[in-house]
Amino acid sequence: MQKTLSARAWAELLLLSLIWGGSFLAIRTALDEIPFVTSVAYRVAFAAVALLIWLRISGQALPRAPGLWAKFAVMGLLNNVVPFLLMAWGQLHIPIGLTAILNATTAVFGVLVAALVFADERLTPKRIIGVGLGFAGVITAIGIENLLAFSVTSLAQIAVLAGTVSYACAGAWARGQLGGVAPVVAATCMLVASTAVMVPIALVVDGAPSLPRHPATYAAVAYYALIATAFAYLLYYRVLGMAGSGNVLLCTLMVVPVSITLGALVRSETLGASDYVGFALLALGLLVLDGRLTRRLLSA
Repeated sequence: MQKTLSARAWAELLLLSLIWGGSFLAIRTALDEIPFVTSVAYRVAFAAVALLIWLRISGQALPRAPGLWAKFAVMGLLNNVVPFLLMAWGQLHIPIGLTAILNATTAVFGVLVAALVFADERLTPKRIIGVGLGFAGVITAIGIENLLAFSVTSLAQIAVLAGTVSYACAGAWARGQLGGVAPVVAATCMLVASTAVMVPIALVVDGAPSLPRHPATYAAVAYYALIATAFAYLLYYRVLGMAGSGNVLLCTLMVVPVSITLGALVRSETLGASDYVGFALLALGLLVLDGRLTRRLLSA
């Protein structure tokens, strides 16, 4: 059963969608001055500091078991390091709206990964249809000709998709290995572990960071690290508790038009007709996976 959303839950779900939709623009803005590896190091480091402060204020303690921290490290790689790097590089070569469309496939890959890992997540006919529509949307948005050409643009799109697969694997890992850990504690530890990985990599790859020249870059980093990562984690778990996972899936759909609009208004980006058709197919697939659309059609 899907939860009935209150006005407050709807408002917070919309706020989360707006925040995540704006993150694609913020990341792309920062990439105008900051190397993509360093941009990811900033993201996880500043977000980790913010959540550590939050835990301190709220009186929550970090776990000390080494085995648990090893699990957080894997979670950090799957949910932060790998997808953040792939998507940041991808955004250097494709519009932010298209990045958001491809990012929405996280739910589709999540269904497939869960079916492979968990016995209670088998592929039902409804899920097969939803996944099929999702993949049809991806192929339409990317274009078969682009996949065959294997240009930097197609590689960027594949990189973003690979990032969504990593997100899906992170979801499965969290369910299987981090059950019983408070979500905010898990998010904080994950970001701390990600920082321990990303800061040395950024120093080796990009060298010591230089100060950006433009105020917009500082604002962009602050936004995607503090608002779209640290605060968004807190808001996500709050909305998840109020709305349930099925309703939070709607956020994935609402993020896309926000990103497309911001890309057009701020960076004068345009998407092709195939991108919009692909998103429509993907959205239909996600709605089928959600289940409410099919239930209403069958009961009509």
